[in-house]
Amino acid sequence: MIGKLTGILAERNPPQIVVDCNGVGYEVDVPMSTFYNLPPTGERVSLLTHFVVREDAQILYGFGTAEERMAFRQLIKISGVGPRMALGVLSGLSVSELAQVVTLQDTGRLVKIPGVGKKTAERLLLELKGKLGADIALPAHAANDAQGDILQALVALGYSDKEAAAALKALPKDVAVGDGIKLALKALAR
Repeated sequence: MIGKLTGILAERNPPQIVVDCNGVGYEVDVPMSTFYNLPPTGERVSLLTHFVVREDAQILYGFGTAEERMAFRQLIKISGVGPRMALGVLSGLSVSELAQVVTLQDTGRLVKIPGVGKKTAERLLLELKGKLGADIALPAHAANDAQGDILQALVALGYSDKEAAAALKALPKDVAVGDGIKLALKALAR
């Protein structure tokens, strides 16, 4: 029903904001990833939205990118995952991190998110497999298979996507997987 809001950012009370659209203030719940990228109060803001109508409430969820909204919609399709939990997942992990977690089937990173237990994490990974994953998980600079394997290995070892991507940039483009992992680990140890 409401697909996008553009107006003035009137209030910021995490995770909720108020967007003033020509005198009408819309309360919008946003993931923290979107919240941190908002302009200052009083500035113009544009958000993609998802409108949820329940028996006892009508709630508007806002997202800074189409990928975030798409991930949110994939999450709420899963049995036992409501909009609040989906918002929590997107607050705890960026879309690319979530895709990486799905690709690697890493329940450990999901259970660190408040409200997500082991069974829910397993259900998320099972349901999202093929919907979020390898195609959007690797950054654009992970051009060849060796670089993708090195990146996945570093993330599996517990490094963040940003740390792994930074270490990957420092490697020669034609490095073998084993040598690349060793070199990346040395660079990350500094």
